[in-house]
Amino acid sequence: MNVFLWLAVPAVVMLLGALLTFIWHPSRSFIGLVQHLAAGIILAALMIEVFPEMRRVAMSQLTLIISFVIGVAFMYGVKLLGNYLERDNSSRATQNQFNYGMIITVFIDAALDGVTIGAGFAAGQKVGFALALGLSVEMLFLAMSLVSDTIKGRRLLLLSTAFSVTIFVFAVLGYHFLSRSTGHAIAIALAFSAAALIYLVTDELLIEAHEHGEKSYAMLVLFGGFVLFWCISLL
Repeated sequence: MNVFLWLAVPAVVMLLGALLTFIWHPSRSFIGLVQHLAAGIILAALMIEVFPEMRRVAMSQLTLIISFVIGVAFMYGVKLLGNYLERDNSSRATQNQFNYGMIITVFIDAALDGVTIGAGFAAGQKVGFALALGLSVEMLFLAMSLVSDTIKGRRLLLLSTAFSVTIFVFAVLGYHFLSRSTGHAIAIALAFSAAALIYLVTDELLIEAHEHGEKSYAMLVLFGGFVLFWCISLL
C-alpha cells in the first residue's frame, strides 16, 4: 500500500472519532478503556519495533541516549507550558472560552506524533505501520475526549480537522526529509520520538484514565492491546 495512505490513517481516524461524537457520546469509563488500549499498543510498538530498529543502526549509543534525554526535556517543557497556559486561562476564564493551554499543547503533540510516524516509515514500513496503528488509537481517544461544554458540534469538528491536518502534514514532512537522510538521522529521530511516546503513555493516557475512574478490567485491556500488536507483528 502507498506510504502516504498510511501516513493519513491517524488523521482520518481522528476525524471519524469527531464525527462519531455527533451521534454517540461515549462514557468516561469507555474512553478510559480506549486509553488503556492505546497505551498497550504504543508500548508494544516501542518495544517490538522502535527500540530494535534504533539498535540496528551502527552508531554511538551515547548519541541515542542524548537524543532520548532531549526528547524527555522537550516533553517536560511542553508539560510546563501547558500547565502555565491552563493556569492563565482559568484565571480569566469565561463560560464560553476555550482552554487555550490544552489546545496549544495538543497541536504540539499532534505535530510531534506526525513526525514520529514519518520517521517510522522512513526507517521501514514495518516500523511505520507499528507507529501508525498505535497513534491511530490515540487519535480516536483524543477526538472523543475533546468534547466539553465549550468544544462540541461545529467547534469540535473544526478543531479535529485542524489537528488531523497538522498530523498529516508533519507526517509527510518527516517522511520526506528523513527518507532522504542517513540511517543515523532516522535513529536519532526515533530516539527523540520514543521519549515523547513514553510520556504520552505514562503522563497522559494512563493518568487521565485513572483520574476519571476506570473499570477493574482496564489493566487487562492494556495488556490485551500489547498482545494484539505483538500477534500482528509476528504474523
